[in-house]
Amino acid sequence: MRYRRFGKTNLHLSVFSLGTMRCLDSEYITRQTVQYAVALGINHLETASRYGKSEEYLGAALRSGLALPRDRLCITTKVPPTPDPDAMSRSIEQSLKNLKLDSIDCLAIHGLNTWEHLEWVQNGCIKAIQEAVRDGKVRHVGFSTHGSLDLILATINTDLFEFVNLHYYYFWQRNAAAVELAHQKDMGVFIISPADKGGRLYTPPPTLKDLCHPLSPLELNYRFLLSDPRITTLSLGAANPAELSEPLSVADRDFPLTSLELQILERLQTHQDDVLGKDKCSQCYACLPCPENINIPEVLRLRNLAVAYNMTDFGKYRYAMFENAGHWFWGVKGNRCTSCGDCLPRCPEQLNIPDLLKETHQRLNGAPGRRLWQ
Repeated sequence: MRYRRFGKTNLHLSVFSLGTMRCLDSEYITRQTVQYAVALGINHLETASRYGKSEEYLGAALRSGLALPRDRLCITTKVPPTPDPDAMSRSIEQSLKNLKLDSIDCLAIHGLNTWEHLEWVQNGCIKAIQEAVRDGKVRHVGFSTHGSLDLILATINTDLFEFVNLHYYYFWQRNAAAVELAHQKDMGVFIISPADKGGRLYTPPPTLKDLCHPLSPLELNYRFLLSDPRITTLSLGAANPAELSEPLSVADRDFPLTSLELQILERLQTHQDDVLGKDKCSQCYACLPCPENINIPEVLRLRNLAVAYNMTDFGKYRYAMFENAGHWFWGVKGNRCTSCGDCLPRCPEQLNIPDLLKETHQRLNGAPGRRLWQ
């Protein structure tokens, strides 16, 4: 296991962190998973008040005795934004009670996803958080986000936070500028769900497996991230001890990308360009805003992946979240397009966006999706 400095917190975290969102089945399995993760070198354990009984299960695991003493572990929990400082104070106290801790190493605003959330923080709950820091109940403060790039950059520029949890993967590099700005400001960078939201890479389609050979798609994505020195740690959302083995097989490989890996990445890009041809969306986001609130770039990104790499199951999984996940995954489905043509003159590729949206809907529409803890 390799360790990296978590920005200005000056904590040194393992390059993989155990995220406990999926540790929902039982206290016993959570304890086993946590104990095994720590034994394998993970020193950062992450949970949230909204993850069912995850905080309580993690608290019980900490009390059961681990291979590392408490002062060598970093515990992060996340609480939702609120305009009410008193509500934030109560949330922090409840998390401390659930975790059975006197202090939380890292507290993150959970899901700072909208401009309203940012306003709530700046003019409301940040006061309670800063008071908790002064009282020694919280050591370091950050935020997690599924929001737009503009919002993330604005939030980083408030200089209120020491770390950020965000999405960034080989198959979705939209937040590259946020990773760079956080690095410039010496913030810790925590990558959310690289295996699942990064493409459901633990169950890759044969096309993608062949293109990534001799690496697995999951291994390649981990290497893409671990080779980036701006990134501190990657979330590993294991639901049981067995799910730790494959990811941690690359936990000591945080060196620059090898010539073989670079060749594979070039192969992936060339294949996508060849298959998609003139229908490839370059993800420039110039098509937004859409009058119907369609998240056009994301819909077309899912199409890119499904057509080029046969990542249809992943596309269906994410597409089902539209209209069902609120601010966690904004936008409506492609069939809402009215062919108004508002986006067409802004597209540098001159894509027939209305036709592609409707085709993507036919390809990927399925059962509605919801957040795991719902």
